This record gives sequence, C-alpha cells and structure tokens, in this order.
Amino acid sequence: MEKLPPGAGRSSFGLIDRKIFFDELQLVSGISLLDLGCGRGEYAIAAAKFIGEEGRIYGIDLWEEGIAALREQAAAKGLKNLTALVSDISKRVPLNNRSIDVCLMATVLHDLVEVDGAGKTLDEVRRVLTPGGLLAILEFKKVEGPPGPPLTIRLAPEEVNQIVTPHGFMERRGVEVGPYNYLMTFSAREFSQRR
Repeated sequence: MEKLPPGAGRSSFGLIDRKIFFDELQLVSGISLLDLGCGRGEYAIAAAKFIGEEGRIYGIDLWEEGIAALREQAAAKGLKNLTALVSDISKRVPLNNRSIDVCLMATVLHDLVEVDGAGKTLDEVRRVLTPGGLLAILEFKKVEGPPGPPLTIRLAPEEVNQIVTPHGFMERRGVEVGPYNYLMTFSAREFSQRR
C-alpha cells in the first residue's frame, strides 16, 4: 500500500470562516496564486472566482490522488487557468523565479516542520514570490483537538513567525479564521533587505 504524505486527505477548508479568510488574502483578478500542499485543492478551486480567467492558479502536492482529484474538479468547473502538479515541495517548487503573487500554505507548515522540510520550502516560496508578494499561512490553534493534528506538532503564531521570518519574510498580521484556525500573512522582503 502507498504511504501517504503527512496530512494527506484531510482539509481545513470546511472549518474556516471563508469570508474572513478571503478578505485577508485580498485576491484580485489577474494575479497568480500558489496553493502549496494543496491536497484536493479546495482552497485553489475557491480562489478561482476571485482571480478570474486572467489570473493563474497552481496547486502542488506530493499526494498523487489529491492532485488527480483537483485536476478532475478543475476540468468539471471549466477552470483552464488552474495547473495541478505532483511535486515534493520540501525539495523544490517547480515554478519560475518571481512568478507568484500569493502563496498559500493551509495547514501544511506543521507537517513540513515534522519532516525537517520547512526551511527549504520557505526558501523556494521566497524564490517564486514576486517582491512584496504575500505568503499566507493557515494553521490550527495550539490547543487540544480534534479537529486537527496532535497538540505536540501544532504551531503557535510565535513559532510560525520564528520559522518563517529568517527566510526573507516580514509578518503583516494574524487573524482568527474560525474556532480552530488562525491565518498569518507575511510579505516577501526585497532581496537587498534580507538580514
């Protein structure tokens, strides 16, 4: 039997307040969005209505079954601007430098920390984001579940900040997006401004 990547098959999409979430992302027509560790792509599919046909959406995950489901759903909805790719984001993000305006990591960072892949992934995100681009990280609050992962691998906002900022990002803000989750947004600093 195929070993699934950490977190495969589970999505936080049904748990969040979508209005607050999408208001925070401020998605506009014509931008490019990357949904990293997208699973079946519920966030990517929902973002399509904000980005429109002029924009581009990329969903990347190591879970082949999830990517197949995303491709199927995108085709059924007629989304020609959505590209779904199978790739190990802890090694390389198969996109061009400075080609993405917004990168979303929805309940993915804690899994990357567990497999010691967060640093490399964040460096790759920094590479593909445009200067000033937005990194949005959704995580489960650091309280006992369910829903969500075990408390031992959950990340508090301060921990997310400590993990993300050394890779060329500056925290913008954090908000609650429902009873179980919070969203933190970061701006990609200019390369000359990196510490």
